[in-house]
Amino acid sequence: MNRKVVLFYLIFFPIFVQAQFGGRRSFEFINLPSNARTAALGGVNVSHFDNNVDGFLSNPALLDSVKSGSIAFTHLGFMADVGLNNISYAQKFKKAGIIGFGVQYMDFGQFDGFDQAGIATGSFNADEFALVVGYSHRISVFSLGVNLKFVGTGIESYRATALMLDIGGQFKHPERDFTAGLVFKNLGFYLSNYTSTANSQLPFDVQLGITFKPEHMPVRFSITSYNLYKGDLTFFDPTSETTLVNTPAGVFDKVFRHFNIGTEFLIHRNFYIRAGYNHLIRKELRLDAKSGGAGISFGFVVRIKTFEFAYTRAIYHVAGGGNYFTISTNMHSIIKKKSKA
Repeated sequence: MNRKVVLFYLIFFPIFVQAQFGGRRSFEFINLPSNARTAALGGVNVSHFDNNVDGFLSNPALLDSVKSGSIAFTHLGFMADVGLNNISYAQKFKKAGIIGFGVQYMDFGQFDGFDQAGIATGSFNADEFALVVGYSHRISVFSLGVNLKFVGTGIESYRATALMLDIGGQFKHPERDFTAGLVFKNLGFYLSNYTSTANSQLPFDVQLGITFKPEHMPVRFSITSYNLYKGDLTFFDPTSETTLVNTPAGVFDKVFRHFNIGTEFLIHRNFYIRAGYNHLIRKELRLDAKSGGAGISFGFVVRIKTFEFAYTRAIYHVAGGGNYFTISTNMHSIIKKKSKA
């Protein structure tokens, strides 16, 4: 991997996550989809209710619906050999209730370092991680949850750590297939920064969404709004030669950049097809001539006995996208079956 890849990481990778905020905030990797399901539904979802343990990484309130012993592993194969690995586990304790544990690790690989004169200084690594502990509690049709996250990042000799908090809530209709979720994400403070003069920001966000299934239809829809703390997400530069930034955005475009749409086709109870669209990613990462499918995602999930396998292809740019693989099961169920054998 060479300096061009480093440049890609420093500039473009944060951009696809939070549009023009790229380069201003640290720990943006934590806003990547935590599993193949979320990635397939457009990349942002805080309301989907399906007993998947890794959902609490998006909204801690969803942990209340998870069975004890549930475990999930997700791998994202990204461009330039960048990889993201997430593992989530939920355990019920007698007094405390169910608690979720998560580890998120992103590896950017090894780089060749050079000084200002172009002289080689040796190779170095770049990576980011998050250790997450979550808890939720249900009161009637509402559940409230909180995630405590210790987050760290490093590139060459520069390191930064932070303590963050997610506060989430969920409403589940007692009779209909309808849920709503609200999350305040990544509240917190730095424990240490890259340098004494660094002024990096945390990737704070407010997300609100609903998931519903029309009666008698084998389709489930999710609509999620995010970046709600900031109104206009567009960038306008009349002096630029690029059509994407020298043309003012319309009202519809500005509003729709806050929304993410996902759909599940319930073919069989053990087989779903998923698709999503993220307008912000499409507008921010398309080229003047074409979009290359940016902002579109699709995938499927298949359940075989106690295991669930999910795959998603998320397109971010004409140059490519990411492949998400998630496998989940319940450790308690496996142990019980082995004990009976």
